[in-house]
Amino acid sequence: MAGSGAGDPLDAKRGEAPFAQRIDPTREKLTSEQLYSMRRAQLAQWQKVLPQRWTRNIVTGLGIGALVLAIYGYTIYSISQERFLDELEDEAKAARARALARASGS
Repeated sequence: MAGSGAGDPLDAKRGEAPFAQRIDPTREKLTSEQLYSMRRAQLAQWQKVLPQRWTRNIVTGLGIGALVLAIYGYTIYSISQERFLDELEDEAKAARARALARASGS
């Protein structure tokens, strides 16, 4: 299929343009002009995709940072709740001890 219509701008039978073929520059002998053209195309593609990738990276970083801060905040909140419950439990024990002392003292 690569041989038929490879030089034609349009395939005469179907009226379609041929697809670009992948080539391996290490296997095939390419001229310096062809290599330069490939590098230019790669650079153009990178410049086209770079802003989208940059935006995605920022959004992903902010999402991960928000998740880390949420876990940290929840951990601090739960530790403070445990301290509050420990203090409440200590007060309840002291109240039970006073009630027991009053009951045994009377």
